[in-house]
Amino acid sequence: MNINTALILCAGYGKRLNPLTLKTPKPLLKLNDFTLLENTINLIIKLNIKKIKLNTYYLQDQIKEFVEKKNFKTEIEIINDGEKILDTGGGIFNLIKQSDDEDFLILNPDTLWNSNYINTFNEMEKYYFKNKLKNLLMVVNKDKSFDTRFKGDFSLNKNKLTKKIENDFIYTGCQIISKKVFQNINSNIFSISEIWNDLIYNQELYGYESLNEFIHLTDIEIFKKLN
Repeated sequence: MNINTALILCAGYGKRLNPLTLKTPKPLLKLNDFTLLENTINLIIKLNIKKIKLNTYYLQDQIKEFVEKKNFKTEIEIINDGEKILDTGGGIFNLIKQSDDEDFLILNPDTLWNSNYINTFNEMEKYYFKNKLKNLLMVVNKDKSFDTRFKGDFSLNKNKLTKKIENDFIYTGCQIISKKVFQNINSNIFSISEIWNDLIYNQELYGYESLNEFIHLTDIEIFKKLN
């Protein structure tokens, strides 16, 4: 990939997975003998992305210790949110401020990423740069979701994302984003959906459809089914 840096969001409380997450941060929960975080890092390595930055807050020491012990064959920098959790947008903003890169691949570790996604990632990146976009979200039709309770987040038409009363596409937890979208941000704590809503308003939020089965560790019920 042409993108040099991937960001993994690891700061959240994972409350929907209580009691598992009372003592273990969600990225360190195990499925199929691998933690969610390890699974995500391994895929990023396969994509030949040179650097990984991940943010932490809740049970941060466990994540730091895990990364140090695993000694992954790539450069990983852990950046703490600070005294307060920064929410999804603030967490991303804090990470990219500490990089010279302009464009970033962002992954949520609670999606079960696998090698079937590699081609989708590469095609998505080509589309992003070819069309000189500022934000591109990987979305999937809700028919392909393992968790059938999901309601759609967006509607997709010719790679443009909008929000309607009924939406058929789910955000997978993967996006490519440019520093440019943060130019007018004055807050440190905010949701990434604020950025998305502004882009939708200006007809500048784009989506790339994944055809892979979407498996997301939503809550304790899904965790039990997957195990």
